[in-house]
Amino acid sequence: MNEQIIRSLYKQINKPDQDILKKSREHWDNVAKPLDGLGDMEKMISKIAAIKGTADISLGRKKVLVLCADNGIVEEGISQSGSEVTAIVAESITRSGSSVCRMAATCGALVEAADMGIRQDLELPGLLRYARDISGEDYLLKPSRGTENFLKKPAMTSAQALHAIYAGVLLAKREYELGTDIIASGEMGIGNTTTSAAMACLLLDLPVSETVGRGAGLTDDKLLRKRAVVEEAVTKYSGHINEGEEVTDKERPAITDNKAFRILTDLGGYDIAGMVGLFLGGAIYRIPVIIDGVISAVAAVTAERLFPGVKDYMLASHGGREPAHRLLLGELGLKPVIDGDLALGEGSGAVMLFPLLDMALSVYKSAADFGDIGVENYKRS
Repeated sequence: MNEQIIRSLYKQINKPDQDILKKSREHWDNVAKPLDGLGDMEKMISKIAAIKGTADISLGRKKVLVLCADNGIVEEGISQSGSEVTAIVAESITRSGSSVCRMAATCGALVEAADMGIRQDLELPGLLRYARDISGEDYLLKPSRGTENFLKKPAMTSAQALHAIYAGVLLAKREYELGTDIIASGEMGIGNTTTSAAMACLLLDLPVSETVGRGAGLTDDKLLRKRAVVEEAVTKYSGHINEGEEVTDKERPAITDNKAFRILTDLGGYDIAGMVGLFLGGAIYRIPVIIDGVISAVAAVTAERLFPGVKDYMLASHGGREPAHRLLLGELGLKPVIDGDLALGEGSGAVMLFPLLDMALSVYKSAADFGDIGVENYKRS
């Protein structure tokens, strides 16, 4: 049932408004400054205008959604922390005590954590556990208490992956109904740089050496263990993942027949699956969604493979420390504007884009134009 609903919602997506994109670019050219003087920031503002279907945009309502889930692969000793830390950080977010909460407060953004698969069943004020589905019923976000250890069995079933993807769509729907202008994607889940590295290997056909990094700060011994685990997993599942896709209708293969979906179910996490849905939901409800680090970048590539065209609703924030991050953004044709060697997670890199967008938007909306200062417009060659 979830697959049918997701496919139906995907078919409702329209491309960003190209007439508005042109109008926004023309507006930039009339601002009293050198042509393209704000570079990539100008392109982002115009892209947001096209997404929203108006050149008169506002970014006053900003939200960071931190999708929290545990990963069974942690039991293989690939992390310096145990799974209990996922719940601890999720609770900290609900109390506005985590790093991303402090950062978001400086630019007027709200932060919420969503339980996509935390091992404990937490009932905390402010922790999102349900979202309203399209029929108006409450929908439990998490498919189960964490994923399986993918060295022993696939991380999740097809039904669980579809459940999490749909949950992500519903989170975007909720933000649309709240009037949110822009979303920063965040995640929290011990072991998720391992799940994302394994997925990146198979999504981009890369060797383990180009995808596995130190995550939250692994020792040399732990890094070697992490590489070995990812290598074993890639070998274990590559045959299943590379099975041919069966086209079941004239438009698209079924979601479950897609290679990227098999990569997600075999190796991924509920945080990643939820962000796949969040990126899809951003396109459905015309809300720009910012990619954070390597985990959300893996989700973004997966979303584009499953639902071609959703990358038109994504913004890249930074190029992080994990080795596959920039490669994944490149696969999407997106360019990060922040180069800060970041590796914090929680959406912290994505939230850094908010004040940059605010500054660019202040010029876009309020700066003098050439007519105001009596100077002839710059001309494009």
